Amino acid sequence: MTAYESPGAAGDGAAPATGAAPAGYDAVVLAGGGARRLGGADKPGVRVGGRALLDRVLTACAGASATVVVAGPRPTARPVLWAREDPPGTGPVAALAAGLRHTTAERVVVLSADLPFLTAATVDGLVAALAAGSAEGVLVTDADGRDQPLVAAYRASALRRELAALTAAHAGLAGLPLRRLTGGLRLGRVPDPVASYDCDTWDDIATARARIREHGHVLDDWISAAKDELGLDLDVDTAVLLDLARDAAHGVARPAAPLTTFLVGYAAGRAGGGPEAVAEAARKAAALALRWQEETASGTAAPGAAGDGPAGRPADAG
Repeated sequence: MTAYESPGAAGDGAAPATGAAPAGYDAVVLAGGGARRLGGADKPGVRVGGRALLDRVLTACAGASATVVVAGPRPTARPVLWAREDPPGTGPVAALAAGLRHTTAERVVVLSADLPFLTAATVDGLVAALAAGSAEGVLVTDADGRDQPLVAAYRASALRRELAALTAAHAGLAGLPLRRLTGGLRLGRVPDPVASYDCDTWDDIATARARIREHGHVLDDWISAAKDELGLDLDVDTAVLLDLARDAAHGVARPAAPLTTFLVGYAAGRAGGGPEAVAEAARKAAALALRWQEETASGTAAPGAAGDGPAGRPADAG
């Protein structure tokens, strides 16, 4: 491994807890499959909405205390730990065991690396549901009601128990399907046809690329992609910036909106960066835009606009 610093109830139908802070957890992301149905392409690196599938999943589980990606190391949007099953390519159960060895939390989120619509809200909901109930795992079910064991939160002690039993029964974990592991667990289930959507074929990829602009979170997706591309790890109140852009566009001129938000970002960077610096720069710029609008509305705008003089006379009048 290479390290970089970096169900409510136990039965089916358990829903994620809401209104509470998510419990602590570690994450294991399985990203080392052969992608045979993609012709052997590098599936975790395939881009949807401008971001690699793996980076989208890593963003969704950014709240993890530790994140282990089971695959060969590659550049990622945030620091992670890397692990590999031995030998590589021996299946999801062996890969999960390899990743689990590098976790310490009692709750572990287990994810595949090909989930374009997974969000932090889904991950936090799974962890909260696991923490609130007596189940040993809470997993998502897809549109057809099928279990998705790689979109789930588990109790690490239960996973280790079942992995030990499988190792003893089969003299190893190579080639075992995940149902052999999850079949021994008490599971809760959360229906979520969006979060469970995965990309196994090029048709799936094409569908995801089309849907990314239709599922109601285009702006959030774009902001996340832009931050990844620019190497920014900064959470800001986008509503404040959008309000500023609106004020600048309406109160000054339409091109003032993008230029003003650029200047806010530049000023915040010079002030040391961080959400507070962005908020303060945005506040000052918004106040200026409102003053500008008020002056224009009251007729006290700077003279010379549209060729008029101070009292509305032509500028070249005597």
